[in-house]
Amino acid sequence: MDSREVARPNAPSFDQTEINWDKLDKTKLFVVGAGIFSGVTVALYPLSVIKTRMQVASNDVVQKNPFLAFRNILKVDGIPGLYRGFGTVVTGAIPARIIFLTSLEMTKVSSLKLVEPFKLSEPVQAAVANGIAGMLASLSSQAVFVPIDVVSQKLMVQGYSGFAKYNGGFDVARKILKADGVRGLYRGFGLSVMTYSPSSAVWWASYGSSQRVIWRLLGHGNDNESVPSQSKIVCVQATGGVIAGAIASCITTPLDTIKTRLQVMDYEQKQNVRQVIKRLIAEDGWKGFYRGLVPRFFSMSAWGTAMIVSYEYMKRLCAITEEV
Repeated sequence: MDSREVARPNAPSFDQTEINWDKLDKTKLFVVGAGIFSGVTVALYPLSVIKTRMQVASNDVVQKNPFLAFRNILKVDGIPGLYRGFGTVVTGAIPARIIFLTSLEMTKVSSLKLVEPFKLSEPVQAAVANGIAGMLASLSSQAVFVPIDVVSQKLMVQGYSGFAKYNGGFDVARKILKADGVRGLYRGFGLSVMTYSPSSAVWWASYGSSQRVIWRLLGHGNDNESVPSQSKIVCVQATGGVIAGAIASCITTPLDTIKTRLQVMDYEQKQNVRQVIKRLIAEDGWKGFYRGLVPRFFSMSAWGTAMIVSYEYMKRLCAITEEV
């Protein structure tokens, strides 16, 4: 008896709720995905700007309330202030997401095969496979993502709390290359890997396992032939996204705060990780590491929910129809 048969009494099988990589039209997936994820980014990007502003604010202007930060941005810059760096993110995120999704799906299939012999319960099996896939997918996309992150975050905070002003993303990149060379575009790369890879692993592991737990609580899977309705699948996926976002944001916000500060500092203010940590503690105590937790929580939960629902819907749109 294989592990899938053991897991069936707890939840619908993977095949009932997921579409595997080999069943997808990849070209259509990437084209449709670029449009869908760009739309999601438009809706949720302001949360990233607010979170970044809160994390880098100097002690004399620190804004501990995300609503006050939001009002301040609108007062000073209007709606455009909520979308600083957006063009850079949208343009650069497309290749990064292609790399991420390809690595994620291919690794997830391999990871599932790897853990099957261990006869784990389906929630644990899903957590391990999705966690491995999420971590490796994040690692593979960091080479593209980190320079985008560095440029976009400098644009998010330009002119704020003493930070320099720029004339767009190309101006930021040009000045970084002039001051620090290519390595300047990878400032905080180690912390980015330490932040996003565990965050991605935790997110996907939490998402995969929470779905199986929810299905079990809903009593699905007792009938091996029963297939949940699409609306119920979407609701379970959305709930899993919220849970995953909450867990990942709480675990990784301290590293994200340090990384953001390293990436946005001006060239004459260069500090190492130890100096950034000491300054955070001096300014706000240990709770300073959780600056921006609320917008980061909402950003990761909202982004995760919107992303996973859109992604699963996109996979259904791009599934290869088998000819009878």
